[in-house]
Amino acid sequence: MAKGAPVQVLPPSSEGGRPVVLGNVVLGVAYDPADVVDILRQAGIEEAVIALDDRRLIEWQGGGPDAWH
Repeated sequence: MAKGAPVQVLPPSSEGGRPVVLGNVVLGVAYDPADVVDILRQAGIEEAVIALDDRRLIEWQGGGPDAWH
């Protein structure tokens, strides 16, 4: 896990989904940026503080919020 980035969005799988991980727990699989927001909201993170480009919150692996395949 990156320092200061508790959430990791892993690289896209061959099906296009990206696992969203908090600590050592897979919260779900996202298929687009809206899914990432929804998964984090369901995990208890307030939507008002979720910024997909906030590197202190999210570490994007294998491409940023525009990479889904």
